[in-house]
Amino acid sequence: MKRGALCLLISVILLLGLGSPLNSQDRSGAAFYYERGRASMIEEDWYSAMEAFIECLRLNPAHAEGTAALAECYYELGEFDQALLWARKARSLARGNMALANLEAFILIALGRLEGAEAVIAEVLTREPYNREALFAQAELDIARGHASDAAARYREAVRRFPDDRRLLLSLALVLGSLGDRENARFYTERALIQHPEDFRVYYYAAYLDAQGERLSSAVRYAEQTLFYRSGFAPARSLLASLRYRLGQFDEAARLADELIALDRNDTAAWYLKGLSYSMTGRNMDAITVLSTASIIDPEDEFIRVALEELLISETNPEDSLRSRWADWHFIRARDFRSRNLAEQALFEYRRGLRLNPYAPDRREYAELLRMQGYPARYLEELKFMQDLGLADRSLNDAVETYDSFLEGALYRRWSVEPVDSFKRHWKVSVFSLASQSAFYHVDAGAMAASYVKDLLVHDRNISPMDTVLRQPSFSQAFRSAREADADYFFILSVTENERDLSLKGELFVGRTGSPAGTFYAYRTGADRLRNASRNITDQLAAALPFRGELIQRRAAQGLINKGRADGVETGAVYEVVKKGRPLVLNEGIGLSYSAEDVVGTLLIGTADEEVAAGTLSRNGFFDRIEIGDEIILQKEKPDKLPPAENAVDPQLRNLLRTLR
Repeated sequence: MKRGALCLLISVILLLGLGSPLNSQDRSGAAFYYERGRASMIEEDWYSAMEAFIECLRLNPAHAEGTAALAECYYELGEFDQALLWARKARSLARGNMALANLEAFILIALGRLEGAEAVIAEVLTREPYNREALFAQAELDIARGHASDAAARYREAVRRFPDDRRLLLSLALVLGSLGDRENARFYTERALIQHPEDFRVYYYAAYLDAQGERLSSAVRYAEQTLFYRSGFAPARSLLASLRYRLGQFDEAARLADELIALDRNDTAAWYLKGLSYSMTGRNMDAITVLSTASIIDPEDEFIRVALEELLISETNPEDSLRSRWADWHFIRARDFRSRNLAEQALFEYRRGLRLNPYAPDRREYAELLRMQGYPARYLEELKFMQDLGLADRSLNDAVETYDSFLEGALYRRWSVEPVDSFKRHWKVSVFSLASQSAFYHVDAGAMAASYVKDLLVHDRNISPMDTVLRQPSFSQAFRSAREADADYFFILSVTENERDLSLKGELFVGRTGSPAGTFYAYRTGADRLRNASRNITDQLAAALPFRGELIQRRAAQGLINKGRADGVETGAVYEVVKKGRPLVLNEGIGLSYSAEDVVGTLLIGTADEEVAAGTLSRNGFFDRIEIGDEIILQKEKPDKLPPAENAVDPQLRNLLRTLR
């Protein structure tokens, strides 16, 4: 894992044959290929190193060092399953080698097999209590479990034992930075800079930490110093491009992105950054072209697709063929999910597709899925909308007639109300991202997540996402925008990610006071992680907000409310009836405030239909004070405890620690 001057010296001596030329046998032997592989590892040329080690093992399958080095190369390339296979083979060839045990522990952590990693680490520390690599592995295990403060304590103890260790100093700085302790993170970074003034990696991590702490100008200087010492270090060039974007230097960001693309045409993060830079300078059609290219290179990159779709929606007409092309991608996925009985995923894809192309005939499939989910009234509503668009055929018209007749006995018709007219959202929420938030791989990642979450909230029947600007320069400006829009709450989204994993954090604040209301976390890995994390965050938010409805009709002791089965209303549920206009959002936290005198009765649900529900009203006190327009409320007596920040896994931090050498 560790490579330094001593390793380089040994490699050079062996390659030179202690000052004498290699004979022909040495040039073809396993030892020669092993040393050539080690030299490539020092240069971080993992593919050349693997080529040499594979040849080494072809000549000598029992070469323990070559087997271990090949495992390390697979680990560095993120091929963890293959790395584990070779690491265990290496351990069988060199039993008792604690360095190989540590490598296996690191691989198991990367694979998420934390119990196995813990057992290996315990084995090493039992034999060697102060084994430095085992201490690193133990700290990374803490990070993987979401216990960052425990990892920080371990790193502090290790720094006391090894005060000059560059990797320890930077690891501690990274963990402290993730915990928000910017001052101490900077202290340990500066110690590393003083002790290792010509190490390009120290400048790179200093740049990252300053970027995380909003010291963008010094971050740029450190990134440039990194490139001075190692001009071909692509991560530093990528970070510098991201910093230029965050500083509003969009032309320079696009230029740097072009340099990265020239080095690797499949660098989709660079394509993404270039597209966003173009959009920020008003070159929207160029941005669409760039992002389209990026999405073709990697169709699974959700950030690219979200950025592209938002531009298409804002900059093109609904009839534009580009919209139809990108909407079809969602419709194909929707049909695939539907064929596998994954209804919720299919609904999401249909909605994204219809947002791009509202005139698509695929709306009929979406309507059919709503019917199958038990929502005939919404099914009928979609069919009538297609009639209005001129997309009806004979079978559709027949279906409209059939379901019109089928719903004759529906509750809303017995009460002579139209669900569309009575429908009302009772929570106003503004969704934001802050300009200061930028993930490791995708600049402006928070804005893309906010866009996804806002789109999902459009389909929540109790939450109204406010029409406010997603990107906000600061918390104070977000608070001001939410307050001026009369939002009940505002929701700030941030993202941390690595190549495989994503963590989404949503911080909820009271719109009137700016006070904290709650924090929500979602961690997802693999395909569709942004979509799945966004769905989970919105589900958490919807579940945390108290149920609110409205009494829209009354017949003696019977009352009708504008919420039904689609909103979670069930037969037998009991709700409070509160005077109209009396419930106020709490100054802090989630909930409503009203006095006992404001509660004028209760409602016992007797019949719950798709869109509305009816039940028996019971008054409080001698006089009947229940009126149409009063609020129907259900507050949780004991709100679910939200997970503390300490338990939120940070994939970005995990990746930085894993690649810190």
